[in-house]
Amino acid sequence: SMPFLLCLKKKKSPVPLGRSIFQKHTAPIQQNYQALLESCLKNKCLFTDDTFPAHISSIGTGALLKKLPRNVQWKRPHALHKSPVFYAANRKQLDLCQGLVENCWFLAALGALTFHQDILAAVVPQNQSFERKYAGIFHFRFWHFGEWIDVVVDDRLPVNEAGELLFVSSVYKNVFWGALLEKAYAKLYGSYEDLQIGQVSEALVDFTGGVNTRIKLAEAPPDLWDILTRATYSRSLMGCQTRLGVYFPSVSLSCIQTTKVLKNGLVAGHAYTVTGIRKVTCQYGPENLVRLRNPWGKIEWKGDWSDSSYKWELLSPKEKILLRKKKDDGEFWMSLRDFKIHFVDLVICKLTPDLMSQEDGKKWMYSLKSGRWVKGSTAGGSLGFCNGNFWMNPQYWLNVLPVEDSKKSLSMCSVVISLMQKHSTKHRNQATHLFIGFLLYKNTILLPFFPEQYQESNRKLPPRFFTRHQPVNKHQVFLDEREVTHDFHLEPCVYVIVPSTLEPQQESEFILRVFSRKHILRIFNHLVDNIFLLQVNGFFDTLKEIVDRYEGKIWEDFFTKHFEQVRKKNLKFSPISQNPEINAVQLQRILNNISWRNFQNFRLNFSLDSCQGILALLDLNATGTLSIQEFRVLWKRLLFYLEVFQKRDTHRPGKLDLVELHAAVQETGISLSNEVCNLMAIRYGDPDLQISFESFVCFMLRVEIMGEAFRNLTQDGKGIYLRKSE
Repeated sequence: SMPFLLCLKKKKSPVPLGRSIFQKHTAPIQQNYQALLESCLKNKCLFTDDTFPAHISSIGTGALLKKLPRNVQWKRPHALHKSPVFYAANRKQLDLCQGLVENCWFLAALGALTFHQDILAAVVPQNQSFERKYAGIFHFRFWHFGEWIDVVVDDRLPVNEAGELLFVSSVYKNVFWGALLEKAYAKLYGSYEDLQIGQVSEALVDFTGGVNTRIKLAEAPPDLWDILTRATYSRSLMGCQTRLGVYFPSVSLSCIQTTKVLKNGLVAGHAYTVTGIRKVTCQYGPENLVRLRNPWGKIEWKGDWSDSSYKWELLSPKEKILLRKKKDDGEFWMSLRDFKIHFVDLVICKLTPDLMSQEDGKKWMYSLKSGRWVKGSTAGGSLGFCNGNFWMNPQYWLNVLPVEDSKKSLSMCSVVISLMQKHSTKHRNQATHLFIGFLLYKNTILLPFFPEQYQESNRKLPPRFFTRHQPVNKHQVFLDEREVTHDFHLEPCVYVIVPSTLEPQQESEFILRVFSRKHILRIFNHLVDNIFLLQVNGFFDTLKEIVDRYEGKIWEDFFTKHFEQVRKKNLKFSPISQNPEINAVQLQRILNNISWRNFQNFRLNFSLDSCQGILALLDLNATGTLSIQEFRVLWKRLLFYLEVFQKRDTHRPGKLDLVELHAAVQETGISLSNEVCNLMAIRYGDPDLQISFESFVCFMLRVEIMGEAFRNLTQDGKGIYLRKSE
């Protein structure tokens, strides 16, 4: 019997079946930013973008127009503020607020992006300003259906009569990167109004080129906390949404549909950013907390672990100070239990697709194929329609290969397959999403029945194969969404992927992406393309390995070698969690035995005093030890500090002088006065005020932790009032 193919409907949309000419995806207009900038500078004029004019047509033609104030004007930032700034690196990360466009999904994804400055810099090029080489032109980069494209905009922004931005704005009124990014995204998809409806998952992929995993929280796996932990430390971006009432849980989000604020402080049918997680130690035991942010920049959860909750009194004073904020800035904590109750979907956008496989830092391969369903040719529809034409759909030959460096090379391999349909109209919200999905067939059982020509040639598998064999994913769900993704655990073997629409004779272009440790992908019934075997670094550089910049094989090797050895010699368990932890002596032994990259010319020597100081700063629950979670936080900071230290250590190998120290601190994005920097050099430097890497680590950790404590305690940003215990 054939599998029952589920179809999840979000909205009833007519599907145009009578087209006689295949409608290709409308590619965005490509403009040369550098050439336009140089032309404007040469002619001493400000850029005006005729392809996205300062006109009501760029805002939209529908419901959004009714919300606009009278006399909408378009002004450049210099006319709105005396000293406009494009991007302020030293500002708090989440400083954007939603405007009249109800695009909470876009802002929630953007909020997740701001936690990863290197990823943000790829989307928002940082060498842009309102001063040096200013010509009223800016550009941004988005991943758009398989390729990175540059979107150019002028800096004319819609404002009301009072000069207030109508759409995305910053808490800091002189910062404009968010408003200009939104304008570029609106241009990419047709208009501001085309951003009214959407899903967090779409924007996350557009910002990263990553691959999504969606977890329905009502059916959350028992290891959800472990998944969140791995997502956090693999630099994945996360968003979620609250219940939509009568709407289906996976429907696209538009705050126009409902802006109801519930009694518990959550907004119904609304997207939120997951900004962090933390396991805290209460008087009654451990508690898993999730930190979230409302993209409105206000209106917060009022239940347990909210800003005013009594639960904070159950923590140590130190942990309370560093985690709790008493500000209506839209960011709040809640327990994992409440998170699963009050939110519907959790979307995790993985820059490396190893989140579910626990194979952190391994090399992954990425293959991409473009295809299309054409009426009368390759638009065969799904098996569920029993039309006998399923075999006509494009067929892709996937050879999943064993990995030589894996102990489990003969067992299951993690494979992520993603199918994305392209819309054929300029305007995103006018595009009709077809119901799409794919079936995956194991090909080993094919060999006895069909000659070798099907394996080695480009011929498609015949109809009888699909009537005799069951797919690996028997319960494939067809969704009318832009992208359908599925995680598989497959044995090394040859497989066939068959992407299709739900109904036959429906036309669209699509891209198929496959991620795995090692594979070969090609299409049947076409000339064999050059096999597209690319190893990608994160999301952007498609010629390098998919490894987290701050984790990867270095982390895996040293963690396995040193952390485990030290723990076995002197094992200590947390009295609460029963997880092994390390003390200051063990921390010292680990740090001084690491083979640091590019540090062969001198040996690191963390003193016990330094390690005790590091432990005191990071050990929030006052156990006198570091958990694995706390240690990984330290590890990420160490590698970042190492990169900065090496960059600024120009005069004396292994030491920073005062000038280099100032430059290094600025490099980290932290603003310190000369007086404070000099005091820190006296405190942490040698008699000649030279700062070693070990001292630099202790210094920077203290600056960051104290800065976070100040931001959480201050009411006005200028000072704080402390009780004696605090």
